[in-house]
Amino acid sequence: MSLSASDLLWIFVILTMLQPVLTRKIIEAKRLAMISRLEKTRGSRVILMVHRQETMSLLGFPLMRYIDIQDSEDVLRAIRMTDDEMPLDIVLHTPGGLVLAALQIARAVEAHKGKVTVFVPHHAMSGGTLVALAADEIVMCDHSVLGPIDPQVNQYPAASILAAVQTKPVAELEDETLILADVSRKALEQVIRAATELLSVRMPAGEAAALAEKLASGNWTHDYPIPSAEAKALGLPVTTGMPEDVLTLMTLYPQPVRQSGGVEFLPVPRERPGKVHRG
Repeated sequence: MSLSASDLLWIFVILTMLQPVLTRKIIEAKRLAMISRLEKTRGSRVILMVHRQETMSLLGFPLMRYIDIQDSEDVLRAIRMTDDEMPLDIVLHTPGGLVLAALQIARAVEAHKGKVTVFVPHHAMSGGTLVALAADEIVMCDHSVLGPIDPQVNQYPAASILAAVQTKPVAELEDETLILADVSRKALEQVIRAATELLSVRMPAGEAAALAEKLASGNWTHDYPIPSAEAKALGLPVTTGMPEDVLTLMTLYPQPVRQSGGVEFLPVPRERPGKVHRG
């Protein structure tokens, strides 16, 4: 049976509509295969938190993803499904995000008994850096970067809000400004305290407090890039032996990326080979 021109046109339209879906499925399958390979090579649980700029399917404008509550739920679930003493390898590629979500992840990472390695192939800013502070080892490339963890209030740095209100008498300030200053003071204290607790596990308490204050108190702009050498000089456990498999894995997150969550892992329990079960 021969096909008419209109039939061929409809087939072309259908194939054109399916092509992005098929391409995405192929890339997802390659990612899962690479994650499995990396887990077998390193004997670890591999978790990725990758945030790219995504394009909304209908309106077509870019939407930047960041660390949110869905991410913290997914990462915590992955950690719960992992043997307590199995190493965790977390690949971070993120501009940051909610302090609540980032701190939940960081505390779960710090509490894990097995060694935790955070890989930063490109950048892990703000909340991503907060997560990295909880790791036993931070693996970076020579030109990948971390960032300050200073909290933002109403899109302004909390430290800058506090600095601004100190230049005028209280009587000249509006109530809203005073409220923002009060929230900023609390936000700074909370982030510094949390970062100090995370850092104190692996360095003396005094050094941990000083580093936490330096990272959180507005010494730099919020988007200041801290490269591996500077991060190491600050006292963070940074190395630069980035596995080639991690870099290859990042190529499987093209931009714009798929529109599901940014966290991905093999959804099966992971235990150390040869572990003896008691009871």
